[in-house]
Amino acid sequence: MSEQNQSFILRAIKDVAIGNISKPQITDPHDIIVQIGQTGICGSDVHYWQRGRIGDFVLNSPIVLGHESAGVVTEVGSSVKNLKIGDKVAIEPGVPCRHYTVFAATPPHNGTLSKFYKTASDYCYKLPDHLTLEDGALCEPVAVAVQICKVGNVKAGQTIVVFGCGPIGLLVQSVAKSYAAKKVIGIDLSQSRLDLASSVLNSADGVFMPPPMPKKEDGTSHTTDEESEHSAKVAQLIKDKFDLGQGPEVVIDATGAQSCIQTGVHLCKKGGTYVQAGMGRENVVFPITVACIRDLTIRGSIRYTAGVYPQAVDLVACGKVQPQKLITHRYKFEEAEQAFETVRRGGEDVLKVMIEGVQ
Repeated sequence: MSEQNQSFILRAIKDVAIGNISKPQITDPHDIIVQIGQTGICGSDVHYWQRGRIGDFVLNSPIVLGHESAGVVTEVGSSVKNLKIGDKVAIEPGVPCRHYTVFAATPPHNGTLSKFYKTASDYCYKLPDHLTLEDGALCEPVAVAVQICKVGNVKAGQTIVVFGCGPIGLLVQSVAKSYAAKKVIGIDLSQSRLDLASSVLNSADGVFMPPPMPKKEDGTSHTTDEESEHSAKVAQLIKDKFDLGQGPEVVIDATGAQSCIQTGVHLCKKGGTYVQAGMGRENVVFPITVACIRDLTIRGSIRYTAGVYPQAVDLVACGKVQPQKLITHRYKFEEAEQAFETVRRGGEDVLKVMIEGVQ
């Protein structure tokens, strides 16, 4: 059994099971084998489980899920110089291969929810002794947040507004604070998450819950123009409440919700930057005229680019970003399906769900 590789496998849409796959073997002198110790669940993992695709990436054959992981090195290739057997490492799950990137748990590639996982040594980062494997696994969503701030060109002295106080939104706020942003504002519909942003995580200088759109007396649905008008009013409320003048330099949406997208564009100051990080519906109504006349820079952000992952590890190691405060649920490997079900169900009490490695 020691040579078998117990894994959490997505066999088909809504069909997962724990089973054994082949233990990976070193085939390149720069490879290492890691025994996985902790894995966080990402929304993309759940998306593949429930829908079988994200954009162009389609599930056509079984894959192992998971990509937010850390573990202990058990084998090293002959050319590996940066790591040794016994090192604790955070795993960057996307490894470029000339024409494309092999990204863990993105079809057709296996993810990290196995006992053993093979990867390139230069895409693993040794963890300082004071960090746990949970800390190491959570460096992945921190890297996503660092990339979002990089795309938004977040700088010291700026005002940043972040829509969404889920794991990514909260981490974006923390990263922006670590960059010495003058003011960070968190927006969400959940009071408990706003409380987390303002007190427990201390990632935001101020928080705001947008008022709901009033229902029409005749019971009919709101028109697109009425929705846009309401979004503009909410944007003005945010400016007034936090004395933002013409608006923040950077607005980041980590929700994907149309109302947040519209409000964010109306909120951003002239010449500012709007970053879309959250993914919701494939198509939304976007206030393009507002973006044009305000000369906004509109950017999208996905995953991370070169140099971002080690920066994320450094931010966690020095304590400027504390993702472990987001953990709400912990599961044994044998309970992986229950862990995924918890994330799928969601709710205000669910933020970061962790799965312990095979024991």
